[in-house]
Amino acid sequence: MQKGKASADELIALILQGIEDVKGHDIVLLDLREIENTVCDYFIICNGTSNTQVNAIVGSIQKTVSKAIKDKPWHIEGQDNSEWVLMDYVNVVVHVFQKQIREFYDIEGLWGDAKFTEIESSVNSTQN
Repeated sequence: MQKGKASADELIALILQGIEDVKGHDIVLLDLREIENTVCDYFIICNGTSNTQVNAIVGSIQKTVSKAIKDKPWHIEGQDNSEWVLMDYVNVVVHVFQKQIREFYDIEGLWGDAKFTEIESSVNSTQN
């Protein structure tokens, strides 16, 4: 395997680990492969409770992925205000939101034809 060339499944697992490591909330995986003319194969969507946590999630994802497979995002957008940060790993795009911004833009609703998988995390299962 070449440096930086991991499978999508491995990349997704590492991204999810990075989110979980800093207790990201409401993690969802959207599989876009069956939809025509999409820009990527998967969206991973999660949210944090503040600018600080959104930045921590982004940093944790970058560190986890870089350490394991020596890959980095092709592009990152939105770190200036940390309300919605988009991380583009080409075939996998990660959206890290603050909760109210996620509700406003409703990415899951816009991509309603995608296969939708809620990721059960230790954070979600321990909070009531």
